[in-house]
Amino acid sequence: MTEAILLVGGKGTRLRPLTVNTPKPMVPAAGVPFLTHQLARARAAGIEHIVLATSYLAEVFEPYFGDGSALGLHLEYVTEREPLGTGGAIRNVASRLTSGPDEPVLVFNGDILTGLDIGALIGTHRDSGADVSLHLTRVADPRAYGLVPTDPDGRVTAFLEKPQTPEEIVTDQINAGAYVFNRSVIDSIPAGRPVSVERETFPGLLAAGAHLHGMVDSTYWLDLGTPQAFVRGSADLVLGRAPSPAVPGRCGERLVLDGAEVAPDAKLMGGTVVGTGARIAPGARVDGSTVLDGAVIEAGAQVRDSLIGAGARIGARTVLDGAVIGDGAVVGPGNELRLGARVWCGAEIPAGAIRFSSDE
Repeated sequence: MTEAILLVGGKGTRLRPLTVNTPKPMVPAAGVPFLTHQLARARAAGIEHIVLATSYLAEVFEPYFGDGSALGLHLEYVTEREPLGTGGAIRNVASRLTSGPDEPVLVFNGDILTGLDIGALIGTHRDSGADVSLHLTRVADPRAYGLVPTDPDGRVTAFLEKPQTPEEIVTDQINAGAYVFNRSVIDSIPAGRPVSVERETFPGLLAAGAHLHGMVDSTYWLDLGTPQAFVRGSADLVLGRAPSPAVPGRCGERLVLDGAEVAPDAKLMGGTVVGTGARIAPGARVDGSTVLDGAVIEAGAQVRDSLIGAGARIGARTVLDGAVIGDGAVVGPGNELRLGARVWCGAEIPAGAIRFSSDE
C-alpha cells in the first residue's frame, strides 16, 4: 500500500478574495471543497493513508474531514508554524509516514486538478528503479513554467527555470506537481528550514547522480492558482471534462445542490454550480459559473465565467463576466463588471455605480 503526502499549506494569494476566509484547497469546486476531489481520486487509486501538510488556516481541515474514514482513508494533519517551502513541508511530515526506506510515497499539490493515472505513476516509479519520479505534462506555451527535459528512456536530464528566449525552450514538458519519492529521499531533505523541491532538492539530487524519472501524462491538467482557472476547473468537473468520483451528482450543464432555489425560466449552463441555499431569480442567466452557498442572483442578471461568494447578492440586471465576488458582498442592480474584476468580501456596490471594470 502506497501512502501519500498532500501539500495544502499555501496562502492562495492569487485567489483572493476567495481565500480570505477559506484556504484554497477548501474553496468549493463542483459542489464540494476542491480537496475532496483529490482525496477521492487518491483513494480510488488504492491509497489509504494520507498526511496533510497544512499551514494557512490549518484549523479548517480536520473539522471537515476528520480522520478520513468517511472517504475510506486514514488522514493525519501536520501544521508548519513557519513557511517551509515544498521540500520543507514534505520533510516536516516525514515522522508520520510508515513506509520503509525503499518504499514509494506519493506527493501531490493541493491546487492541481488533473486526470493523472496515479497508479501508472507509481508503477512507472517501481519499474524504472528511480529515486524520485515526476508527473510531467506538455503545454503549448511553456514560458511560464520550469522545463523538465528527459532522455529517450524517460530519465530527467535537467531542471530549467522559466525560459526567456525561444532558444531556451528545449522541451514542452513541465513539472505537473505530482511525485513519487522513495522514503529515504524524503528523509534526506534538510529538516527545520525552508526547502524548495523544484529549486534545491531536485537539482541537487540530479547533480549527485540520483535517478529522477519523468512520466509524461497529457490527460487533463489545470493549475487552479487564479480565480479564472478555479472557475474553469469547477465547470470542467461538472461537465465531465475533468474526472472525479466526488462530484455530488450527474455530470452535465448544471449542478444544483440540495436546498438551492432556481426559477423555472432561469438558464443555467456551461457547468454552472448552484450551492445549498442559493437562489437564482426569474430571467437570470448563469453560464460556466460557481454560485456558492446562500448567494442570490436577482432577476435578469447575467453571470458568465464568474464566482459568487457565499452569501453574496447580485442585483437585478447586473452583468458579470469573469468576475469574482467575495463572501457576503453586494453588487447592486444595473452594474457591469468584466475582465477579472474582484469585489472584496462584505463590500457593497450601489446600483448602477460601475458600468465596466478591469484588472488590466
